[in-house]
Amino acid sequence: MTDKSSDAARRAGELDHGPEPIGSRSGTVQRTDEWADTTFEAKAAGPEIGEASLWSDAWKSLRRNPFFIVGAVLLTVFLVMALFPQLFTNADPRDCDLSRSAQGPSAAAWFGFDVQGCDYYANVVYGARISVAIGFLAMLGTLVIGVVVGALAGYYGGWIDGLLARITDIFYGLPLILGAFILLAVLPDRGIKEVALALVVFGWMTAMRLVRSTVVSVKEADYVQAARALGASTPRILLRHILPNAIAPVLVYSTIFIGTLIAAEATLTFLGIGLQLPEISWGLQINSAQNRLRDAAHLIFFPSAFLSLTVLSFILIGDALRDALDPKLR
Repeated sequence: MTDKSSDAARRAGELDHGPEPIGSRSGTVQRTDEWADTTFEAKAAGPEIGEASLWSDAWKSLRRNPFFIVGAVLLTVFLVMALFPQLFTNADPRDCDLSRSAQGPSAAAWFGFDVQGCDYYANVVYGARISVAIGFLAMLGTLVIGVVVGALAGYYGGWIDGLLARITDIFYGLPLILGAFILLAVLPDRGIKEVALALVVFGWMTAMRLVRSTVVSVKEADYVQAARALGASTPRILLRHILPNAIAPVLVYSTIFIGTLIAAEATLTFLGIGLQLPEISWGLQINSAQNRLRDAAHLIFFPSAFLSLTVLSFILIGDALRDALDPKLR
């Protein structure tokens, strides 16, 4: 009777006062609060996690890379010099006086004078425009041909891939300088467009292979198959779903290769088969000064230094981009 009475009293108490508070059962309320706090913190951090991407991570890595900073500063200086040479000198590069021929650097002329008695600093500054312009024009043409041919070869495969691969191998058989030398030798004019064209014709093959390998690796992915099943056209699939995956390797390659193209232009001009007077370029300046190394070394030193720093800036940026865009190298 006693047990039955106590049970009845307990049930009556629950009816009067409600069930036992959750907080009195092994700290359930505290754990619920902790779960709510954790959920709130996760929601607060959600946008940051969602916004994380390859490019944002790459930019964070680049900002901490001293080689990228040095390369970016140098490249900015040379690009501004090429676009706005008047910001660096007020002298006319074609204002010459033979009485000043091959005079060395001085307070009046920081880089001295060339063989024709022209202000050499002004000539070196204005020489950046043509050298950089040829590099960018050749790189643009290289990317257009390489991306188009590589995308077609990788996407369609079969005999199209085999034919385009064999054509690529044929062009690979001629080195860049030698091939451009032969082409320029048969052209009637050798201006900026002709030199850039010669570099494009014998420089697109590596970009083609990079794009082709990327297209082959992703063309059977699920999202590409889904786009194809939904009726997307081939150009749309290539432009919207496949080629964006090739941006990173092609960007790294093009950044490094543009420095190679600038050096190749200077080499062709130095050999006498590139640009011709009255153009102003670093290659022409080095070519004109090759026989004055002993008595006027400044004629070779300054354009060579500017050329080397320009090429170095592209290489530094390209190497930094490669490290930042490849997670395995971080």
